[in-house]
Amino acid sequence: MAYEFQFGDLTQYAGMFASGAATTLALTAVSTALGVTLGVPGAAGRDSQKAWVRSLVGGYVEAIRNTPFIVQLFFVFFGLPALGIHLSEYVAAILAMTLNLGAYSIEIIRAGIAAVPKGHHEAAASLAMSRGETFRHVVLPQALAKVFPALTSQIIITMLGSAVVSQISVPDLTYAASYIQSRNFRAFETCFFITASYLVMALLLRAVLNAAGKRFLANGQNNRSAAR
Repeated sequence: MAYEFQFGDLTQYAGMFASGAATTLALTAVSTALGVTLGVPGAAGRDSQKAWVRSLVGGYVEAIRNTPFIVQLFFVFFGLPALGIHLSEYVAAILAMTLNLGAYSIEIIRAGIAAVPKGHHEAAASLAMSRGETFRHVVLPQALAKVFPALTSQIIITMLGSAVVSQISVPDLTYAASYIQSRNFRAFETCFFITASYLVMALLLRAVLNAAGKRFLANGQNNRSAAR
Protein backbone atom coordinates (compact mmCIF):
# COMPACT_ATOMS: atom_id res chain seq x y z
CA MET A 1 0.00 0.00 0.00
CA ALA A 2 1.36 3.40 -1.02
CA TYR A 3 2.11 5.80 1.79
CA GLU A 4 -0.19 8.83 1.91
CA PHE A 5 1.52 12.03 2.93
CA GLN A 6 -0.50 14.15 5.35
CA PHE A 7 1.53 17.26 6.08
CA GLY A 8 -1.72 19.07 6.80
CA ASP A 9 -1.87 17.23 10.13
CA LEU A 10 1.10 19.33 11.30
CA THR A 11 -0.65 22.69 10.95
CA GLN A 12 -2.43 22.36 14.29
CA TYR A 13 1.00 22.17 15.95
CA ALA A 14 2.42 25.27 14.27
CA GLY A 15 2.61 27.16 17.57
CA MET A 16 4.56 24.37 19.24
CA PHE A 17 7.00 24.17 16.32
CA ALA A 18 7.50 27.94 16.45
CA SER A 19 8.06 27.88 20.20
CA GLY A 20 10.58 25.06 19.85
CA ALA A 21 12.47 26.88 17.10
CA ALA A 22 12.53 30.06 19.20
CA THR A 23 13.96 28.12 22.14
CA THR A 24 16.66 26.60 19.93
CA LEU A 25 17.67 30.01 18.58
CA ALA A 26 17.59 31.59 22.04
CA LEU A 27 19.86 28.89 23.47
CA THR A 28 22.20 29.36 20.52
CA ALA A 29 22.32 33.14 20.91
CA VAL A 30 23.11 33.05 24.63
CA SER A 31 25.67 30.25 24.38
CA THR A 32 27.32 31.96 21.40
CA ALA A 33 27.76 35.21 23.29
CA LEU A 34 29.14 33.42 26.34
CA GLY A 35 31.17 30.83 24.44
CA VAL A 36 32.97 33.28 22.16
CA THR A 37 33.57 35.58 25.13
CA LEU A 38 35.13 32.63 26.93
CA GLY A 39 37.19 31.83 23.86
CA VAL A 40 39.05 35.16 23.81
CA PRO A 41 40.78 34.99 27.23
CA GLY A 42 41.08 31.23 26.80
CA ALA A 43 43.03 31.70 23.56
CA ALA A 44 45.34 34.11 25.34
CA GLY A 45 45.70 31.64 28.19
CA ARG A 46 46.78 28.87 25.82
CA ASP A 47 49.90 30.92 25.05
CA SER A 48 50.39 32.29 28.55
CA GLN A 49 53.87 32.51 29.98
CA LYS A 50 52.58 30.70 33.06
CA ALA A 51 52.73 26.93 32.69
CA TRP A 52 49.82 26.27 35.06
CA VAL A 53 47.55 28.55 33.01
CA ARG A 54 48.52 26.78 29.78
CA SER A 55 47.93 23.41 31.41
CA LEU A 56 44.57 24.42 32.87
CA VAL A 57 43.22 25.83 29.62
CA GLY A 58 44.73 23.00 27.57
CA GLY A 59 43.17 20.38 29.83
CA TYR A 60 39.76 22.01 29.51
CA VAL A 61 40.02 22.18 25.72
CA GLU A 62 41.12 18.56 25.37
CA ALA A 63 38.42 17.33 27.76
CA ILE A 64 35.68 19.04 25.75
CA ARG A 65 37.03 18.21 22.31
CA ASN A 66 37.44 14.52 23.08
CA THR A 67 34.09 13.77 24.69
CA PRO A 68 30.58 13.73 23.15
CA PHE A 69 28.41 16.78 23.73
CA ILE A 70 25.54 14.68 25.04
CA VAL A 71 27.84 13.25 27.73
CA GLN A 72 28.87 16.78 28.70
CA LEU A 73 25.21 17.75 28.90
CA PHE A 74 24.35 14.76 31.08
CA PHE A 75 27.33 15.48 33.33
CA VAL A 76 26.11 19.03 33.91
CA PHE A 77 22.45 18.12 34.41
CA PHE A 78 22.66 14.73 36.11
CA GLY A 79 26.20 14.67 37.50
CA LEU A 80 26.54 18.04 39.21
CA PRO A 81 23.52 17.51 41.52
CA ALA A 82 25.59 14.80 43.27
CA LEU A 83 27.88 17.66 44.36
CA GLY A 84 24.93 19.73 45.51
CA ILE A 85 24.79 21.83 42.33
CA HIS A 86 21.25 21.73 40.97
CA LEU A 87 20.56 23.50 37.68
CA SER A 88 17.34 23.93 35.72
CA GLU A 89 17.18 22.29 32.33
CA TYR A 90 17.60 25.66 30.60
CA VAL A 91 20.64 26.68 32.65
CA ALA A 92 22.19 23.24 32.23
CA ALA A 93 21.70 23.40 28.45
CA ILE A 94 23.22 26.88 28.21
CA LEU A 95 26.16 25.93 30.43
CA ALA A 96 26.92 22.77 28.47
CA MET A 97 26.62 24.56 25.12
CA THR A 98 28.78 27.44 26.36
CA LEU A 99 31.53 25.15 27.63
CA ASN A 100 31.45 23.17 24.39
CA LEU A 101 31.57 26.19 22.09
CA GLY A 102 34.09 27.92 24.35
CA ALA A 103 36.62 25.11 23.97
CA TYR A 104 36.39 25.13 20.19
CA SER A 105 36.43 28.92 20.12
CA ILE A 106 39.67 28.94 22.07
CA GLU A 107 41.45 26.90 19.42
CA ILE A 108 39.88 28.80 16.53
CA ILE A 109 40.73 32.22 17.95
CA ARG A 110 44.19 31.02 18.96
CA ALA A 111 44.84 30.09 15.33
CA GLY A 112 43.77 33.59 14.29
CA ILE A 113 46.08 35.19 16.83
CA ALA A 114 49.00 33.10 15.58
CA ALA A 115 48.28 34.25 12.03
CA VAL A 116 48.71 37.95 12.87
CA PRO A 117 52.16 39.04 11.58
CA LYS A 118 54.70 39.78 14.31
CA GLY A 119 55.47 43.03 12.55
CA HIS A 120 52.10 44.34 13.67
CA HIS A 121 53.01 43.66 17.29
CA GLU A 122 56.25 45.56 16.77
CA ALA A 123 54.46 48.44 15.07
CA ALA A 124 52.05 48.73 17.98
CA ALA A 125 54.94 48.67 20.45
CA SER A 126 56.62 51.48 18.54
CA LEU A 127 53.49 53.55 19.15
CA ALA A 128 53.94 52.99 22.90
CA MET A 129 50.93 50.68 23.12
CA SER A 130 50.93 48.24 26.05
CA ARG A 131 50.58 44.49 25.51
CA GLY A 132 46.93 44.70 26.56
CA GLU A 133 46.21 47.58 24.19
CA THR A 134 48.03 45.80 21.38
CA PHE A 135 45.97 42.67 21.94
CA ARG A 136 42.62 44.51 22.12
CA HIS A 137 43.11 47.05 19.35
CA VAL A 138 45.51 45.38 16.91
CA VAL A 139 45.75 41.63 17.36
CA LEU A 140 42.23 40.57 18.37
CA PRO A 141 40.29 42.40 15.60
CA GLN A 142 42.60 40.91 12.97
CA ALA A 143 42.46 37.46 14.53
CA LEU A 144 38.65 37.46 14.60
CA ALA A 145 38.53 38.67 11.01
CA LYS A 146 40.81 35.83 9.90
CA VAL A 147 38.87 33.07 11.66
CA PHE A 148 35.34 34.43 11.38
CA PRO A 149 34.24 31.83 8.78
CA ALA A 150 35.48 28.98 10.99
CA LEU A 151 33.87 30.55 14.05
CA THR A 152 30.60 30.91 12.15
CA SER A 153 30.65 27.25 11.18
CA GLN A 154 31.30 26.23 14.78
CA ILE A 155 28.39 28.33 16.02
CA ILE A 156 26.09 26.61 13.52
CA ILE A 157 27.42 23.21 14.61
CA THR A 158 26.58 24.20 18.18
CA MET A 159 23.04 25.11 17.17
CA LEU A 160 22.55 21.80 15.36
CA GLY A 161 24.09 19.89 18.25
CA SER A 162 21.66 21.56 20.63
CA ALA A 163 19.03 19.09 19.43
CA VAL A 164 20.15 16.73 22.20
CA VAL A 165 19.02 19.15 24.93
CA SER A 166 15.57 17.66 24.37
CA GLN A 167 16.94 14.67 26.32
CA ILE A 168 16.81 16.74 29.52
CA SER A 169 13.32 18.04 28.70
CA VAL A 170 14.27 21.41 27.24
CA PRO A 171 11.31 22.20 24.92
CA ASP A 172 13.40 22.95 21.84
CA LEU A 173 12.52 22.10 18.24
CA THR A 174 13.50 18.44 18.54
CA TYR A 175 11.51 18.09 21.75
CA ALA A 176 8.49 19.58 19.99
CA ALA A 177 8.87 17.17 17.09
CA SER A 178 9.15 14.16 19.40
CA TYR A 179 6.04 15.23 21.29
CA ILE A 180 4.04 15.88 18.13
CA GLN A 181 5.07 12.61 16.48
CA SER A 182 3.93 10.71 19.57
CA ARG A 183 0.50 12.31 19.19
CA ASN A 184 -0.15 12.17 15.45
CA PHE A 185 2.04 9.15 14.55
CA ARG A 186 3.13 10.91 11.35
CA ALA A 187 6.85 10.18 11.76
CA PHE A 188 7.91 10.94 8.19
CA GLU A 189 6.10 14.26 7.94
CA THR A 190 7.25 15.40 11.38
CA CYS A 191 10.89 14.43 10.85
CA PHE A 192 10.90 15.93 7.37
CA PHE A 193 9.55 19.20 8.72
CA ILE A 194 12.09 19.56 11.53
CA THR A 195 14.91 18.58 9.18
CA ALA A 196 13.84 21.36 6.83
CA SER A 197 13.46 23.71 9.80
CA TYR A 198 17.01 23.09 11.03
CA LEU A 199 18.29 23.56 7.48
CA VAL A 200 16.50 26.90 7.12
CA MET A 201 17.65 28.09 10.55
CA ALA A 202 21.25 27.13 9.78
CA LEU A 203 21.21 28.99 6.46
CA LEU A 204 19.59 32.06 8.01
CA LEU A 205 22.01 32.05 10.95
CA ARG A 206 24.97 31.80 8.58
CA ALA A 207 23.63 34.74 6.56
CA VAL A 208 23.18 36.84 9.71
CA LEU A 209 26.65 35.99 11.00
CA ASN A 210 28.24 36.65 7.62
CA ALA A 211 26.60 40.08 7.51
CA ALA A 212 27.88 40.84 11.01
CA GLY A 213 31.29 39.48 10.05
CA LYS A 214 31.73 42.07 7.33
CA ARG A 215 32.19 44.68 10.04
CA PHE A 216 34.87 42.61 11.73
CA LEU A 217 36.62 42.12 8.41
CA ALA A 218 36.48 45.85 7.74
CA ASN A 219 37.83 46.67 11.20
CA GLY A 220 40.57 44.12 10.81
CA GLN A 221 41.61 45.67 7.53
CA ASN A 222 41.66 49.14 9.10
CA ASN A 223 43.80 47.94 11.99
CA ARG A 224 46.24 46.27 9.63
CA SER A 225 46.63 49.51 7.74
CA ALA A 226 47.16 51.46 10.96
CA ALA A 227 49.77 49.01 12.21
CA ARG A 228 51.87 49.25 9.08
